[in-house]
Amino acid sequence: MDSSDHGGTASPLSPQTRLVTSGRDTKAQKGFVNPPVVRGSTVLYPTAEDLHAHRGEYSYGRHGTPTTRALQQALMALEGPQCAGVGLAPSGVSAISTALLAVLKAGDHVLVCDNAYRPTRLFCDQMLKRFGVETSYFDPLVGAGIAAHLKPNTAVVMVEAPGSQSFEMPDIPAIAEVAHTHGALVIDDNTWATPLYHRSLDQGVDISIQAGTKYIGGHSDIMFGTIAANARTWPQVAEGIRQLGVCAGPDDVFLALRGLRTLAVRLAQHQQSGLEMARWLGERPEVQRVLHPALESDPGHAIWKRDFTGASGLFSIVLQPAPQKAVDALLDTVKLFGMGYSWGGFESLAIPFDCATYRSATKWNPGGPTLRLHIGLESVDDLKADLERGFAAFNAAR
Repeated sequence: MDSSDHGGTASPLSPQTRLVTSGRDTKAQKGFVNPPVVRGSTVLYPTAEDLHAHRGEYSYGRHGTPTTRALQQALMALEGPQCAGVGLAPSGVSAISTALLAVLKAGDHVLVCDNAYRPTRLFCDQMLKRFGVETSYFDPLVGAGIAAHLKPNTAVVMVEAPGSQSFEMPDIPAIAEVAHTHGALVIDDNTWATPLYHRSLDQGVDISIQAGTKYIGGHSDIMFGTIAANARTWPQVAEGIRQLGVCAGPDDVFLALRGLRTLAVRLAQHQQSGLEMARWLGERPEVQRVLHPALESDPGHAIWKRDFTGASGLFSIVLQPAPQKAVDALLDTVKLFGMGYSWGGFESLAIPFDCATYRSATKWNPGGPTLRLHIGLESVDDLKADLERGFAAFNAAR
């Protein structure tokens, strides 16, 4: 029996349960809980008539396998009832570029929030520009004021909620309502919260993207992206994926599906530990501000509370003014916080960043050095002790 048949269950299943049950067909899997990892390109047809009619459940490995179908079904259940389909990409950046290419054409205009992931900006400013697509940027806090930035040829408004470095929280429903009135699509980078804590398709977004490398995988061992689309845009997205030849490798697909099964328990722990660490850091004399929308003190908290059901383990801090050598001393002293350009895995991470050089619609002037932290699954007490040693080195070098 396919797991989507709930045997007459009166009430709909919770997202946590759907994460465990969706995309599973134990009968087709010969009784095994997990689907097999299908590595294949060629699909054979039994008869010439079947070949001519392209008759068959699968046609070619790039277009889908039992493994990819299981993951797509599970992701659709997670994305919610507005999801008409989910495309799989080999990375988060690939998901972003594929989605944009699928819905844009020469002469179009794209509006991108100023706090977007930097590779998103690079793709828009460089490759899309070469293809005759104009890009401009807007303050992520503009809300319904996005109307002032729309042009007759604006085809897409792209948001990131919250920004994955500076954590401003855009008002997605307000932006989507105005964008749709002008005929523009809305694309959301939903990696931070995942659809478990933020169903952006339910809030007017047309295409929701995730870097599945992060929380879906959960173990820092895959590169993966997802493109979830509503009924309006799924045909374009699906055709774009087909024409661009975008596909994810079978082993990464399997690991993404395995990671998805434990997403709820992992993300709950990331949220709990992240908030405890954020509040602790907010009391430290070395820290000016904590940038975390789930904190009551954060400017984006009201929107987060309205639109989200949870938070992840990623946030930033603004340190007191100090030379770079003091920040480096902190980073070189901590042992549990690794330095690496990713997040979403089981391990804690810390990286310095400065948005100033790649902002164009807003000014980034936080008043001190900034660090982005990912709180992993280690003991919070151990993480605090690790940072205390780091802060001691920071103070000694100031």
